Amino acid sequence: MPNNYPNTYEGQDGFLQEPQHDKNNYLLHIALFLITFITTTLAGAQWISGQPGPYQMSFVLKGLPYSISIMFIISFHEFGHYFAAMYHKVKATLPYYIPFPPIPIFLNFGTMGAVIKTKSIIPSKKAMFDIGIAGPLAGFVACLIVLVYGFTHVPGIEYLLAIHPDYFSPDYSKNGLDLIFGNTILFSFFKIIFVHSNQFFPPMSEIYHYPYLCVGWFGLFVTSMNMIPIGQLDGGHIAYAMFGEKRHFNIALISFVILAALGIMGLLDEIFDLSYSTGWSGWLLWAMVLLIVIKLKHPPVHDEEELDVMRKFLGYLSFFILIISFSATPFAIVISK
Repeated sequence: MPNNYPNTYEGQDGFLQEPQHDKNNYLLHIALFLITFITTTLAGAQWISGQPGPYQMSFVLKGLPYSISIMFIISFHEFGHYFAAMYHKVKATLPYYIPFPPIPIFLNFGTMGAVIKTKSIIPSKKAMFDIGIAGPLAGFVACLIVLVYGFTHVPGIEYLLAIHPDYFSPDYSKNGLDLIFGNTILFSFFKIIFVHSNQFFPPMSEIYHYPYLCVGWFGLFVTSMNMIPIGQLDGGHIAYAMFGEKRHFNIALISFVILAALGIMGLLDEIFDLSYSTGWSGWLLWAMVLLIVIKLKHPPVHDEEELDVMRKFLGYLSFFILIISFSATPFAIVISK
């Protein structure tokens, strides 16, 4: 996300600033895109099939709906930033996609997102706001497209039975680990409007077998992470431009406390098996990254001009998107008994 300081870390899905003498390496951009496409395809095949391999062509092809969807969402987000930067004549690189090795472990989505780098100073609050908000708004629209398609094209129960033939067995997943994706307001709303009462819809413990639902959910998760109004996250840029330095810091501090509290609650639940099903230990890790690496405070921007009414409306809309996309317990690992 934009700032006025070179070589500053911005988070997994924002953008960074680098010195003026660096040059775009287009081969690097293309190579990272292709590698990330491969790793997300393999990760998608693993999620959908529930198996780590073997990496035969028929197995790999299963991951294409997943990888195409996730690259679609990531690209919309990053090019939202990019074109907003171009509009304000801020020099920026093309996206650097970040692959993640398809190791068959929990929570491996095959990528850690993408970043762009701005190569000139952000000239004003308006420019910072526009560049900051363009990414999550564009990414959210892409999420909606993927989710609506996923909710309106849910295959019948035979699809899940092909993966888990014993799904209706009393011993299904007994004494095993279940990964449950957390519900969000938007996900629940889509269930109400798209899923009929007599229609089979997978439980949140099986969502990862459905590529469009899984990727759409993941897109909401990443959007909510970036829209937290702290430091130089997308939400931080937006809050700073809307409310100014002092109120931004107060908002950031409150957001950090809430995030840390959810993380501590999740950690205690995991350690002592308290079974209150609220919180996630990952939020504590993310809170520490925000505090130590990204920082809670936004660097000052020497521009006191107020945002216009339309920008303020979009800013409040972006925080509404945060609320409907956020899950206090995005992941839960439960031992079935």
